[in-house]
Amino acid sequence: MAVVGLSIVIMNACTTTTETVTYSGAVESIIFNNCVTCHSGAAPSAELDLSSYDAVRASTETGNLLARINDAAAPMPPAGLMSDDDIAAVEQWAADGFPQ
Repeated sequence: MAVVGLSIVIMNACTTTTETVTYSGAVESIIFNNCVTCHSGAAPSAELDLSSYDAVRASTETGNLLARINDAAAPMPPAGLMSDDDIAAVEQWAADGFPQ
């Protein structure tokens, strides 16, 4: 009996680990640095106060916050879109279930 061909295939599975994004660990500072100048206080812009966890979560759950931070035509903040990393962190926080 002869062995005509022998193939060995070794596959490496690439795994990525994604740390859970929390409000206090990442999102709070992103919102503070990009949003609360206009969206807080007694008369927040567009009547949208983003100065608390509950308010940021509610705006994210409705889709409003995610839509606005991804809208290149009418960017938020107005000076230009947040960095890709900041946007990804907010999106991951939503995907993670809004941990505090």
